[in-house]
Amino acid sequence: MRASDLAYQSLRSDIMEGTLSPGSVIAEVEQSERLGVSRTPVREAISRLLSDGLAEPAPGRGVIVTPISLENVYSLFELRVSLDCTAAALAAGRGDATRFMRLAERFKQAAAVLSAGQGNIAEYYALVDELDTAIDAAAANRYLYQAQSSLRIQLTRIRKLSKTNPVRLAQAADEHAQIARCIASQDAQLAEAATRLHLANALFAIEEAAASQEQHSLFEVAAHP
Repeated sequence: MRASDLAYQSLRSDIMEGTLSPGSVIAEVEQSERLGVSRTPVREAISRLLSDGLAEPAPGRGVIVTPISLENVYSLFELRVSLDCTAAALAAGRGDATRFMRLAERFKQAAAVLSAGQGNIAEYYALVDELDTAIDAAAANRYLYQAQSSLRIQLTRIRKLSKTNPVRLAQAADEHAQIARCIASQDAQLAEAATRLHLANALFAIEEAAASQEQHSLFEVAAHP
């Protein structure tokens, strides 16, 4: 693997996991020393992070990790509602009912385990990714997939804000089960409605997390648009 790829993967992982927090400066010299590579691969990696939207130029500071603000979240969710609801509706008309019923059953099981405080968060998010993959495949629209792939990079960072809330995770698992059931029933309107409800609840959970003392430092203060 090329040095630039290794540098990119390392920096991307640090950003996604919060090791490099929002607003942190990504300095070429510092990162090249830390990663044990020359500045050129780090520069190439930073360029890719800029393209991903995970980093942005900051006048007088260089390049920083893209901040997370409630204003950013609202903008992302405006797009997410449109894309996810469209994908769910398309999947309902084109998907394999058996596959989605099985996913619904697994989400119901996950909800029960999470409600008992015994769930594995990594396994739960892997199941969410599996549902996303199934919907992408069923929707069979490459342009929609490309748009969602870009959006999900940012959403992966944001959704970690509610991961320590077992009540919300259990609710989300129930909501995902309902989405999968609606798709399996081949009812596009119900699939879209279930998706819209889930996204509204997800946004509310993020707003609550931002308002809490523990999460306050992860957000810039921003008014609701």
